[in-house]
Parts: sequence; structure tokens; C-alpha cells
Amino acid sequence: MCRSLLTALTIAFLATPAQAQFMPEKLTPLGEKIVAAMKSDIRTAEEKARDEERKPRQTLEFFGLRDDMRVVELVPSGGWFTKILAPVLAGKGELWVTIGTGRVVEPMFRQVPALAQVKVAPTDARMTPATGPMGLFDLTMTTLGVSDVDLALTFRNYHNFTPAGRANLNRAVFAAVKSGGHYGILDHTRRHNEPDNSENWRRVDPVRLIKEVQAAGFVLEDFSGLHFKPDDELRYEVGRKSVTGNTDRFMLLFRKP
Repeated sequence: MCRSLLTALTIAFLATPAQAQFMPEKLTPLGEKIVAAMKSDIRTAEEKARDEERKPRQTLEFFGLRDDMRVVELVPSGGWFTKILAPVLAGKGELWVTIGTGRVVEPMFRQVPALAQVKVAPTDARMTPATGPMGLFDLTMTTLGVSDVDLALTFRNYHNFTPAGRANLNRAVFAAVKSGGHYGILDHTRRHNEPDNSENWRRVDPVRLIKEVQAAGFVLEDFSGLHFKPDDELRYEVGRKSVTGNTDRFMLLFRKP
């Protein structure tokens, strides 16, 4: 091989990784639908500003979302993920929300036509402030209010409940999800085996969570390091200025046999 040709091939080979950094990622059809939902006018500028940190497309792709699924979102809070899930599932699938929907999410559905197809499940869940650890709630329930679910999702909410409340939640999710369906959980990471304290009450030990969800009958199927943050020392409350928006988070995916 002549020297000039070898040099040209070497330059081309070395340039490829750098060029690849600037090539747009090829999205799946589902990924395109999620991105379109992320750009929707039903989302506020403040909500869109968190997309880079929260990575909704990659998160929902990891959880195995399809646009023809029957999905239930647990404790939707202000509806950050609801506003992305609803347009993706409109037409082919169904989105249900359940637990703690009355204060923010249900009024929002009446105000935003694009969310009119979202269904509120008639759960019998009751959340009451727990005695003891700060910020936790007891959760009593027997049903999510929806059945034959393909995918149940909860985002940074599992930490809100006492151990007994989490057990009630997991049993209700297991009853709602159909055989072969999935249960996806995203939450802030707590150091393994660390006792409760005022700094970690909104963090969850993923090993303990796995044990709790498996006790309800689910099988651990997958995990993801998408939201790993090497500079979160797992020492501080997630709302502190030094860590908010930059917490280490885990994602776990369970399957109902």
C-alpha cells in the first residue's frame, strides 16, 4: 500500500469518532413520537428546560413504552411525564393516572384539550401523613382502579411512602398488571443499608426496593445507569441547592410472570 493512501486512510479513521459526535441520533418511530410530545405547546418552558436533565425519551424507551400500550402512571404529581405520555399514547393506546390526582392533574385535564383522553382510575387509595419519619405517607389501598395494564410507571414517588405503604402499592400494581406486563420505577438513590435520617428521606435503597417489589410477585428484568451522577455523594437531601437537579437516580424494570 502506498504511503499516501495509508496516510489518507489513517486520517479518515481518526476523524470518524469526532465526526460521529456531531451526527444526529437516528430515532425509532416511538422516539420520534416522544420527541414530538416533548416539543408540544401543552408543556411549559420550565418543563422543557428539564428535558436535558430528566432525559424523558431515553427513560421511556428503557421502560419499554409502545404507543399501543395500556399504561398507568402512579402519583403523577404535577403531570410532568403525563404531558409526554398522553400524546404518545393517544389514538392507539391508553393512559391512566392514579393516586393523588385530584389537586393538580384532574383540573389540568379539563383545561388542556390534548389531555382529554387521559383516564383517572377510581382507586380506593388513601394517603395520610405518617407518624415518625418526616415527609412520609401511609398508603392504604386494595386497587389501582384499573386492570389489564401493560406498563405501570412511577417517577420519583416511591420514596414518599412508608414500608407498609410501599407493600400495599406493590400488591395493587401486581394485581393491575397483566401477565407479561411491566412495572417501571425511577427514584433518587440512597446509599445501601444507610439508616433513615433527615438527609435521605427522599432517597431509596435500590436493593431494598428490589426485595420489596419481588415480594409482591414481580421478577427483576432490567436496570439502567442512564441517570448515574458521579458527583452526587448520596449525602444530602435531594432538594438542597448543591444537589437538586443533579441527584443520582436508578431505574428498575420488573415483569409480572
